[in-house]
Amino acid sequence: MQASVPAPVLNISAYLFVGLDDAPALRERLHERALALQLKGTVLIAEEGINLFLAGPPDDVRAWVATLREDARFAALEPKESWSAAVPFKKLLVKVKPEIIRMNFPAIRPDQAERAPAVLPSTLARWLDQGHDDDGRPVVTLDTRNAFEVDYGTFDGAIDWRITKFSEFPDAVQQHLEDLKGKTVVSFCTGGIRCEKAAIYLQQQGLDGPVYQLEGGILKYFEQAGGAHYHGSCFVFDQREALDAGLEPSSTIQRPASEAHRAK
Repeated sequence: MQASVPAPVLNISAYLFVGLDDAPALRERLHERALALQLKGTVLIAEEGINLFLAGPPDDVRAWVATLREDARFAALEPKESWSAAVPFKKLLVKVKPEIIRMNFPAIRPDQAERAPAVLPSTLARWLDQGHDDDGRPVVTLDTRNAFEVDYGTFDGAIDWRITKFSEFPDAVQQHLEDLKGKTVVSFCTGGIRCEKAAIYLQQQGLDGPVYQLEGGILKYFEQAGGAHYHGSCFVFDQREALDAGLEPSSTIQRPASEAHRAK
């Protein structure tokens, strides 16, 4: 008799910039629900919104998301899904933090500002195919991730300022602002959260070309456009380590030389 195959594990990642004035109480509700469903992963809550990575049986993960969406503030939250044979997290953490992604630049509050324009993965792939945007302007992709993440994989020819943490991004912009002038800039990151803050900051710097964020980040690009114009894998902060363009754990990981690469 053939052994039964374990049910696949659903992994979700999502974020939403939305004003939350009840973060501690919200933390208690979401933590209790995740515990009851025996989910593992990390949920970060701040006044500026929510950022989450959770894994477990598909019905349980989706039940937790349904609970979250009962709060009208989270109606627009759209989790990105991927699958694994085992849960890639060791425990459940639900925390209240000053920021859901730390930039250390208090003036950048996406929950209080108009969202920076976003470009769909299919549009970016088309622009990269043709070598320019629809107005004929040269397009540059700007990687807003940490240097060790970039070393796992990135878009062909992407700008990489070798930052070691996202809070270094504003200073890096000031040092390299001239490199972005006259171009259409598309900022990107793993799932969209960093490039959303980055795009707002870039818009404030007086560039003479349009600034976009890649909608849904690399993971959404893999889902909708595959690996076109991208080389390598995408690092993820869980035990899978990196995903390929099919959103599967990569079997051809090229790890950075530094052993400190897991520092956030």
